[in-house]
Amino acid sequence: MPALSISTPSRRHARLALSISCSIARAPGRRDDKTYTRLTMPNPWDYKYPSPLAGFEDAPPLPADTNEDGKSLVNPPRDGLSEAYRSFTRPLKTDRRGGFDIHVYYLQQNPEQAKYARELWERIRREFPELRVYKFWDGPIGPHPVAMFEVNVFTPAQFGAFVAWLAIWRGPLSALIHPNTSVPEGEAANEVELRDHTERAIWMGERLPLDWAPFRPHE
Repeated sequence: MPALSISTPSRRHARLALSISCSIARAPGRRDDKTYTRLTMPNPWDYKYPSPLAGFEDAPPLPADTNEDGKSLVNPPRDGLSEAYRSFTRPLKTDRRGGFDIHVYYLQQNPEQAKYARELWERIRREFPELRVYKFWDGPIGPHPVAMFEVNVFTPAQFGAFVAWLAIWRGPLSALIHPNTSVPEGEAANEVELRDHTERAIWMGERLPLDWAPFRPHE
């Protein structure tokens, strides 16, 4: 079984993939004898993330002591566990959409992968009946370049259990794990969807190039 590889795309490679997949820079043209401007693909890397230390500005300095292993650091105590153990961090969705989508890919022209993927799909439905599992696609659909099936998780507990299980049982298959986040006021839904599938995405195994066309702004 290939070694588990969980990674987020680097900005340089992700920018390159985005520019190759959707080279739709602003350019003048003609339509019905009227000059128009082609819509620009939203760039998720223009989004400004808030500081992770918001709310901790007045916290005391972190201790520099190490634990008994001499390597890991002693963390400051806190009252109770983080709320992230009990509910998804905002702006992750907590409605029927689910906080995360997991897309498991297989090469539809590879009989061994197709067989393994279908067996995995069946096992997931039996092992995790509380999760939402969609149909087994036999070809590309939407932004997904090869065949796949999709699983939704709704709680941190489901995410932790299923993703850890999938790390072992995905076998030779790749998986895209992306969040579903709410659309902030003033942003377009396609911009948020694109960001969820790029900067906020997690990959298990080999990363596949997605088709960004479905995330283009509507004219």
